[in-house]
Amino acid sequence: MVNLSLYSIDAVILLDASGNRVLAKYYGADKTTLKEQKAFEKGLFDKTRLSQGEIILYDNHVVLYRSNIDIYFYVVGSPEENELILLSMFNTFYDAVSSLLRYQVEKRTIMDNLDLVALCLDETVDRGIILDTDANAIVGRVSKPRLDMVDIPFTEQTLSQAYQTARERLTSQLLR
Repeated sequence: MVNLSLYSIDAVILLDASGNRVLAKYYGADKTTLKEQKAFEKGLFDKTRLSQGEIILYDNHVVLYRSNIDIYFYVVGSPEENELILLSMFNTFYDAVSSLLRYQVEKRTIMDNLDLVALCLDETVDRGIILDTDANAIVGRVSKPRLDMVDIPFTEQTLSQAYQTARERLTSQLLR
């Protein structure tokens, strides 16, 4: 009998070109200590850094991975998990991160925007459960709204924002 569960993701890991952790989230009780996690990440990186595949079976886990310039993305699932479900989540997360970073997916950009990448991961997976597989919806929830595009009510504006808004409205009224 197949064990059906919503908990399909065991970990999401981002490593740099040297195999050092950039971001990692482990779900479940499998790798609980930092020492176990680092050992798993080192072995995983050593196994995948020179290969050109997209999926491997490593340490009794299905691992999907992708390298981009100087960063490696990994999604880890149980061996019984459907690889297409893992791939759907992986592509969603990668596409959302890529869109948020304006298609400059490299270590420096990820480190500069680590808060957005972590939020993107949290919007995609929660405690191992895939929440969303629509990259555009995730980007919409995670991205910072531009202040010049949002009409903030006067009661919530700072003094300088209120002055700027009043100035712009007065200028537009006079130029009509």
